[in-house]
Amino acid sequence: MLGVNEIHVDDYRMEKTKYGEDKLVVCVRPYKRLRMRCPVCGKKYSGYDHKGEIKHWRALDFGAVIVEIEAETMRVDCPEHGPLMESVPWAFRNSRFTKDFDLTSSWMARTLSKSAVAEYMRISWGTVGRCISRTREFLEPQTDARLNGLVRIGIDETSYSKGRRYITTVVNHDTNSVVWVHANHGKKVIDEFFSSLSEEQRASIKVVSGDGARWITDAVNEWVPQASRCTDPYHVVSWTNEVLDELRKEAWREANSKVKQMKKEVEPKRGRPASDDQKMADYAKAKEEAKEIKNARYAIGKAPEHLTENQQTKLEMIAKSDKRLYRGYLLKENLRLLLKIKDPQEAEAELNHWLSWAQRCRIEGFVELGRKIKRHKEYILNFIKTGISNARVEANNNKISLLIHKAFGFRNLENMFDLIMLTCSNIRIPLPNRGTRYQKSACTADI
Repeated sequence: MLGVNEIHVDDYRMEKTKYGEDKLVVCVRPYKRLRMRCPVCGKKYSGYDHKGEIKHWRALDFGAVIVEIEAETMRVDCPEHGPLMESVPWAFRNSRFTKDFDLTSSWMARTLSKSAVAEYMRISWGTVGRCISRTREFLEPQTDARLNGLVRIGIDETSYSKGRRYITTVVNHDTNSVVWVHANHGKKVIDEFFSSLSEEQRASIKVVSGDGARWITDAVNEWVPQASRCTDPYHVVSWTNEVLDELRKEAWREANSKVKQMKKEVEPKRGRPASDDQKMADYAKAKEEAKEIKNARYAIGKAPEHLTENQQTKLEMIAKSDKRLYRGYLLKENLRLLLKIKDPQEAEAELNHWLSWAQRCRIEGFVELGRKIKRHKEYILNFIKTGISNARVEANNNKISLLIHKAFGFRNLENMFDLIMLTCSNIRIPLPNRGTRYQKSACTADI
């Protein structure tokens, strides 16, 4: 019932906790061949002490009853690691909980908030983080193994707290898993990632995707010059949408200024308002156009196939009333569509045409955007050739943001990194007493 093999059960007793809860204490001792082993190397040595010490480990509850394992342990005299408390078969090193308890708490932490896990498992908020770290260390002792055989990777940063606190993640596109995570962002962080790789590991990398950050480009050129640097199309379109939105705001300010001027003519502060019906009609029309431009952010930002009927009407009105804003919309749509072209030569020709159009469109924002895209032209074409974008990286960033949000933050970054490595990968946390029907979804690690 404890889920622990190779132990002798000597006794058990029922007690009450200081909070009045029922507690079952099970007195056990491991098999003799498992005694006096170093918890680090697992080798058997003589005892360091002459007398043992009684210790307790929390096990999974029996229904509503708290369960503890009680055993006498001694320190072993390991010549390599020094005097350490002997290992026990039911718990990880430096843990006062059974393995099943740690694994179950970590499994719950991937879905529930740490506060909910702490309340249900009757442990502290900080203990949940330590359970996560022990589980990660048990299921994947060497995370460096993820760095072997990297071919196509994606790099991005994401915020984990207020105050511009970022973490940088590296994702393997082939396995859709996070292979490396580190606090902060910038070239120094990426330099640390590439410096941790061997020459053979760096030589195997063929494609690196990311946003338009210069520090990613500089690091790629320095460490993996043979790799194709790909600029994510999502960020290219987002640059265009930012310029287009600024153009919309500028158009609205001009339209609103025109409306204010016309209002002075048709609605003077003193005297009777103008009785000219044409002026009143022009004023009403200008006011309506200014309102439509103000509320047209989503109409001009969305793809035409996703527009609602009302948004299509707004777009048609802009096409008639503001040629400059509509020209910016056409530039945005043309760029978005050419990024979907599969033929690299055709895409390069269309991109050259777009760059020429942007330089002579007489819209300052798009002229500057054309220069920026020209600097990233090679990386955009690399995306079209390889088909590798940062979509999987952004998806993992969404998972990370959700984990942080559900946990209500992390005080220990290592606990957060361990939970990210457990969640954003193909690792499955095994749960106790799961039969063959769960083998496909469970980890095959020997517990």
